[in-house]
Amino acid sequence: MEIEEIVDKVIRGEIEFHRLEQLVEPNLAVVIRRLVVEKRNGIQIPSIGSTIIDFKQVYGRNIENPIGAVQLPLGVAGPIAVRGHFANGDFLIPLATTEGALVASVNRGAKAVTKAGGAKVLILRDAMSRAPLFKLKSVEEVGEFLRWIQANLEGIRAAAESTTKHGKLVDVQPFVVGDNVWLRLSFETGDAMGMNMVTIASEEVCNYVERNFSKAECIAVSGNMCSDKKQSYVNNVLGRGKTVVAEALIPSSVLKEVLHTEAEAVNEVNLRKNLLGSARAGSAQYNAHFANVIAAMFIATGQDVAQVVESSSGITWTEVRGEDLYISVTLPSLEVGTVGGGTSLPTQREALSIMGVFGPGNPPGSNAKKFAEIVAAAVLAGELNLLAALANEELGRAHKRLGRNVKA
Repeated sequence: MEIEEIVDKVIRGEIEFHRLEQLVEPNLAVVIRRLVVEKRNGIQIPSIGSTIIDFKQVYGRNIENPIGAVQLPLGVAGPIAVRGHFANGDFLIPLATTEGALVASVNRGAKAVTKAGGAKVLILRDAMSRAPLFKLKSVEEVGEFLRWIQANLEGIRAAAESTTKHGKLVDVQPFVVGDNVWLRLSFETGDAMGMNMVTIASEEVCNYVERNFSKAECIAVSGNMCSDKKQSYVNNVLGRGKTVVAEALIPSSVLKEVLHTEAEAVNEVNLRKNLLGSARAGSAQYNAHFANVIAAMFIATGQDVAQVVESSSGITWTEVRGEDLYISVTLPSLEVGTVGGGTSLPTQREALSIMGVFGPGNPPGSNAKKFAEIVAAAVLAGELNLLAALANEELGRAHKRLGRNVKA
């Protein structure tokens, strides 16, 4: 069939959108689908069609019913000095955003952190979780099930790890409500963020449980105790993905020269805004704008953007030490990877390469940990600068100048 004939058949409903790849190769299917959209809507969308993506590589992996791609401006901040166990050096930070002033904010914070000697970073925990939900008939059966789980941990581990070369089951934590039991399964996932890996492994755990403990019925492989793409206290307390802390001690001279402020002023904004203000609002996020930096880095590097929800939870802590400022950020649930997902897309792969973290690390897992340390350092820089800007009443002026193209 000619392209126009296929387009007309799709519009008439004789060929379904998702079946085009069965008729033609994926890149041509993208063109046909876009022509359908244009003809049906009476519009032209050539910019969406302008992309370097080879849809043979992403169809069935990253997208369904593709019609092209969208583009966002990409900037770099830094370099920032990072002093971690995996990231130790000066790094540029790729940020994909449409918010004027964000890159400038992280850039100025990075300058201050670097002049202060760099961000010291520590990964406290590294484990991706999935929490299948099981239904039983009574609390007696719940107790029996919990005892069975404890006695069969090796069988559960073997079942989980039979599905993956890189995943290792490191923890099984039960949670109970009435006759419902969640098993929060936590896995080491190497350089992958690991959500697909642990889902497949958790499904095999469910099969193993139902085969060997017939009183338990798996209701859902994800029972929301994971907790994926939702704010939750369980992630804040137990962690999900990587739990990371970044800190810096900013001398008074750097505060004055780079940020035009003093330690007391920044500390007061943090205490009254980030801590007291968040508490009064009932928020679980005690920070100024973790999500800004994390979302921009996630988009740039092909992470699962919806996981910004839990990845941006965390606490900014400050102390006045003499005339200097101690500042730290704690991210309990930073979910990042350097393989899998969108990390292999052309521009995202290059953004990861800017930081020297694309692909699998040697040893396995080291690239993802290095990336997590750089993200935490970038968040620290963003927090430091925004708190200083608020203390100086610079926020509005910066957005007028950089977000509206208006001279302040």
